[in-house]
Amino acid sequence: MKTQELILEQTDNRIRKLAKIAADNQPQGWIYTIRKALGMSMRQLGKIANITPQGIKDMEDREKNGNITIAAMEQLGKDMNMRFVYGFVPLEGSLQKKIDKQALAIAKKIVSRTSNSMTLEDQKVSPAMLKKSIKAKAHEIKQNKLKSLWEED
Repeated sequence: MKTQELILEQTDNRIRKLAKIAADNQPQGWIYTIRKALGMSMRQLGKIANITPQGIKDMEDREKNGNITIAAMEQLGKDMNMRFVYGFVPLEGSLQKKIDKQALAIAKKIVSRTSNSMTLEDQKVSPAMLKKSIKAKAHEIKQNKLKSLWEED
């Protein structure tokens, strides 16, 4: 197995685990949720993190609004004897599906251009053959030109 394929497989395995967690979105934010689950007040968490209760409130608000830094989340996690975890989950479900979708889109463009030229030359290709050609071209792109998937036309 090629190195890139191995990395892709291992990363998709991690993403599947992360996707389960991501599905459980915390609308109030993780800081608030963990603090409440542990039965802590802002004052108590502030004491652990060596910041004011207002500082905890500000962190909770910044997290909820998406304005908190990863470094701040990691530090608060350390203060609470926890590890902060973050990541990306592709909307397609996996990186492989994202690659497949992109390769298929590019293959459709390439094969459609060729098909249009052939139609103009009165050599129209059947829908079944067109579909087969797109699938073959997508496979070729994934096998030989993975980096080209992300280039602009």
